[in-house]
Amino acid sequence: MAEIHLTFETLAGPALHPLLPDLARLRTIVFRGWPYLYEGEEAYERDYLRAYADAPGAVVVVCRDGVRVVGAATCEPMSEGHEPVRRSFQAAGLDPAQFCYFGESVLLAEYRGRGAGVRFFTEREAHARSLGLRFAAFCAVVRDPDDPRRPADYVPLDAFWRKRGYTPRPEITVTFDWKEVGADAETPHTLSCWIKDLDA
Repeated sequence: MAEIHLTFETLAGPALHPLLPDLARLRTIVFRGWPYLYEGEEAYERDYLRAYADAPGAVVVVCRDGVRVVGAATCEPMSEGHEPVRRSFQAAGLDPAQFCYFGESVLLAEYRGRGAGVRFFTEREAHARSLGLRFAAFCAVVRDPDDPRRPADYVPLDAFWRKRGYTPRPEITVTFDWKEVGADAETPHTLSCWIKDLDA
């Protein structure tokens, strides 16, 4: 069995464009699983990532095994990001201009448990600090723990996130619509927010 040696690179703007097909494919594969259950389309994902790549202050931390892209994590100033996220933070009395929003982290299943998740957070937090932002935040999909579609071996990431210094803020929620695997139409999904003070 070949030895796995993961490398990481933080990329922005034009440097991301050649990787858009690989990143779109990766997102589509990973998000089909629990808890997203997302019926993605690579063409949509490429367009989404292209706009993201060109957003001011946005970066993608790319994880490779050799030349193969096997994981990625996104972040951007919240002031440049999704309007529903900004509205939710403003409604909670928080200033989006102080936050770096950590979007999706995706990693192929066979590469999990090798430290990539920690590295994704470390690199994104470093980028947030380089932008002069005080806080980092992300949103996690809320699913019923008794949902029959939940895999028997699924381990929630709450303990991992807490170990990284993030605190759940269940009163701050965001709703996004997407089409689940096998569904005919998009449906609303609730995401709950986690926050870390980068100066603490």
